[in-house]
Amino acid sequence: MIFNKDTAKKTAEVLLQIHAIKLSPQDPFTWASGWKSPIYCDNRIVLSYPPIRNYIRETMGKHIQKHYGKPDAIAGVATGAIGIGMLVAEYLGLPFIYVRPDAKGHGRKNQIEGFIEKGQNVVVVEDLISTGKSSLNAVRALKEAEVHVKGMIAIFTYGFDVATKNFKDEQIMLHTLSNYDSLLEQALETKYISSEELETLKNWNTNPSEWNAN
Repeated sequence: MIFNKDTAKKTAEVLLQIHAIKLSPQDPFTWASGWKSPIYCDNRIVLSYPPIRNYIRETMGKHIQKHYGKPDAIAGVATGAIGIGMLVAEYLGLPFIYVRPDAKGHGRKNQIEGFIEKGQNVVVVEDLISTGKSSLNAVRALKEAEVHVKGMIAIFTYGFDVATKNFKDEQIMLHTLSNYDSLLEQALETKYISSEELETLKNWNTNPSEWNAN
């Protein structure tokens, strides 16, 4: 997983600023998976803040051009990255498609929505990487449609070892605007968290499935 340190710091700053990322070591959240977590991330909130969504779309667009060249289309992962993906596609002047978790059970039964031809190149846009399972499910759907996936770019990653392994196994390059370590560094620097809370947050990240607030 590749990121730029200055971009990672700036992105962490704006995500904390608008509460797209919330840190609560003393009163943890419960994820859909059942995991207890001192952090909750909802990057869709950036869509409600024009200056920040413009920063995200332009930064993502520039990273895509730098690291992947200009693809034939941008693919968003439903549902969290549809809005962000559309903004990036618009910035780059490219067609946009999105990928559902599963094919629809009616109509044309599409899993990929929008027009894309076999053999075309896409970069996948994602809002958040946890284990990488849902993101890579979208990649596999594109590959099955004989679309060439140049790589993926996401706003934020928790930096879990399992995600690193999953992307390596699928041979998919991932770039992220920010990551967990940069977030903690920024949060400590701005006194969003204390040194004691920093240790709690670090401990969670090493073994999130087994962590609990007690």
